[in-house]
Amino acid sequence: MARALQGTALAGDTGDHLGVPIIRGSFIKTPSILNATTISPVDLQTLIAADMRRVDQVIESRLTSEVPLVGQVARYIIHSGGKRLRPVLLLLASGAIGSQHPDRFAMAAVVEFIHTATLLHDDVVDESTLRRGKQTANEIFGNAASVLVGDFLYSRAFQMMVDANNMAIMRTLADATNVIAEGEVLQLMHMRNAEITEADYLRVIRSKTAKLFEASCRLAAQLEGAPALIETQLATYGQAIGTAFQIIDDILDYEGDAEELGKNLGDDLREGKTTLPVICALQAANSADRERLIYAITSGDLASLPELITIIKSGDGLAKSRAVAAAEAQRALDAIQDFEDSPHTLAMRELAHSLLTRRA
Repeated sequence: MARALQGTALAGDTGDHLGVPIIRGSFIKTPSILNATTISPVDLQTLIAADMRRVDQVIESRLTSEVPLVGQVARYIIHSGGKRLRPVLLLLASGAIGSQHPDRFAMAAVVEFIHTATLLHDDVVDESTLRRGKQTANEIFGNAASVLVGDFLYSRAFQMMVDANNMAIMRTLADATNVIAEGEVLQLMHMRNAEITEADYLRVIRSKTAKLFEASCRLAAQLEGAPALIETQLATYGQAIGTAFQIIDDILDYEGDAEELGKNLGDDLREGKTTLPVICALQAANSADRERLIYAITSGDLASLPELITIIKSGDGLAKSRAVAAAEAQRALDAIQDFEDSPHTLAMRELAHSLLTRRA
């Protein structure tokens, strides 16, 4: 390990910050006021640029297949301009705990493969034609090729998990993949459902989106053999960041810039997804607007989509949704509040703040 991880919790812990394990020479802070210094997004890119190049090398080397179409489809979507947030989180979490474990690059590639597989399958299920401003893989190569290449990426990810020879890591990723699939089915069950609650919505996005964020951060601790408390703190950070990310994504579907987003505004409603902005709008709307929203959700009749988007934007639904996202971002910050200041930890804090102001 790059830094010593031995140490025990103080006697008589109560679970608050005073009960954090004292880890000598490590990344845990002694109780004090946190440094307010932040790191800019540009610095974040510089901070992990070399590590991300290593991840890209692993991705490229593990996309090889004797079937040319497999690599063609996989490379198309992997190189289509995604944010690579899940690998980034794994690398940042590793840096925050002083880990230089050589397998972190392969595991970062694994989480990107799993994420890419879900995108391929999602676009088929949603009948999407546009992602990140480009035609979806299913639009170019067909549904069958997209589904099957998604399966290839899942299976390649599991081959790489086995190579790591770490049962905890295999369990984390296997469980995450299972929960993601359950979340996708749960979302499918709620399609065109105007009665979905905020709790229902959060359960869906914590399964289908936040679970892989959580797993990415947890893997950093498991690779390094960090104490259980550190693993829990990193996992909580990842889940909260993933939840906030998805809520903001759903908000931008109604108030973002279509060109910046690389998709059409209102796509969620068009696909029958009752996301948090719609749930909040239904709660705040007058009876006439509420009935119009309910009819659109349940019937799929979106002839007046611009007017429906206006209804969603006119109330305080978007503001309420942003408040929920902000609470999740704060939960992420709270999870790592005792971590020692370092470039990686500061970048993790800045990431939590920057999610709330992103436009694409």
